[in-house]
Amino acid sequence: MANSKYQYVRNFELPDSLLPGTFMVFRLDGHSFHRFSERHNFSKPNDVRALQLMDRAAQDLMEEYGDIVLGFGESDEFSFLLRKSTTLYNRRNVKIVSTLTSLFTASYVFHWPTYFPDTSLQYPPSFDGRIVLYPGDKFIRDYFAWRQADTHINNLYNTVFWALVQQGGQTTTEAHATLRGTFSKQKHEILFSQFGINYNQLDERYRKGSVLVREEVRTKRRAKGKAKVKTRIELLHCDIISDDFWKDRSGLLQD
Repeated sequence: MANSKYQYVRNFELPDSLLPGTFMVFRLDGHSFHRFSERHNFSKPNDVRALQLMDRAAQDLMEEYGDIVLGFGESDEFSFLLRKSTTLYNRRNVKIVSTLTSLFTASYVFHWPTYFPDTSLQYPPSFDGRIVLYPGDKFIRDYFAWRQADTHINNLYNTVFWALVQQGGQTTTEAHATLRGTFSKQKHEILFSQFGINYNQLDERYRKGSVLVREEVRTKRRAKGKAKVKTRIELLHCDIISDDFWKDRSGLLQD
């Protein structure tokens, strides 16, 4: 860019580089998605098409940015873990947030017809994003444990709530009143005794969320050559709170 007398305005741009040597978690959420889901007639308590669409947009993001090593999604939210050593966009906060959020949103819109072939978009969806830095492995594990625990809590409530409304004939106000102050055990009992639903047998996608992780794939050996190791993005619906997930993928938290 050629110098000009107007270039001084760049001095008003403040540096926003993120602290080096820390884990970076990028989380995005649907903006006003309660209204969006109602306008587009999402099934309750879960619309598998909407969840699959979120997974697809998340996969596109991970395919574009190799420094994203893990993704976890529930409902209209997705969290992504970037390598501690990443220098993506020189670790500039606004640049990373704006670019990743816009690509995810664009992918969501682009793939909409694949998952909702009979439903036209009534208006553009939007997502907001933020980055949180964590200093060590324990905090990363606790972060993703928190998000998966939140998945279970929200899904259990929503499953009982919509059973009371759709099968029990209650209004939404009455269903909220029925569940007010109840504990997990009581919600399980309502589902089983009144509706014959064993919550633990519901699809793991709903109970545990979506996990996107890079898994190593070894290609066939060539004559007198070594097998090449590549990675591919795998979609899982599994427990990420216990040790097993992290033990099997110790490289996730290493550079």
